[in-house]
Amino acid sequence: DEAHVGERVAVLGAGGIGFDVAEFLTDGGDKASEDPETYFRLWGVDMDYTGPGGLAAPERPAPPRTVHLLQRKTSKVGAGLGKTTGWIHRAELKHRGVTMVPGVRYDRIDDAGLHVTVGDESTVLEVDTIVLCTGQEPRRDLYEALIAAGRSAHLIGGADVAAELDAKRAIKQGTELAASL
Repeated sequence: DEAHVGERVAVLGAGGIGFDVAEFLTDGGDKASEDPETYFRLWGVDMDYTGPGGLAAPERPAPPRTVHLLQRKTSKVGAGLGKTTGWIHRAELKHRGVTMVPGVRYDRIDDAGLHVTVGDESTVLEVDTIVLCTGQEPRRDLYEALIAAGRSAHLIGGADVAAELDAKRAIKQGTELAASL
């Protein structure tokens, strides 16, 4: 919305939401996902076939800000993304210069920035904005109000289990619930 985001950002949490936020924050406004010509230019696809194999030098404009995508897990950053699409998200962020760091311990925040430890090495990331994508809590207010009012209600998706929001699980739950009704 209208939140001010500085030029140096740390995104804490590298799940799907963290990746989406990092992509949003490094988007130069070219809307490549909506315009095939722009997409081909950014990825070096020569639709006129003037170069060998239909390839051209990719045009990569400088992103509007520097972003660090951090996670506490020691596994590969983005390992939980979709098997068929995760690679493209990682590649796009790499093209945009996003540093992706696993195994981070968040120590503190002060005027110098975000103090972190990775392995045995402590460092300060000089950032002016920190975005938390570090988990969710289920919101069951409406469910509880409906039950208290004697209405029938069902919990599915993030209201059921908010940890690592899982669209595939939520869709499965919704489909199974609809079929049972």
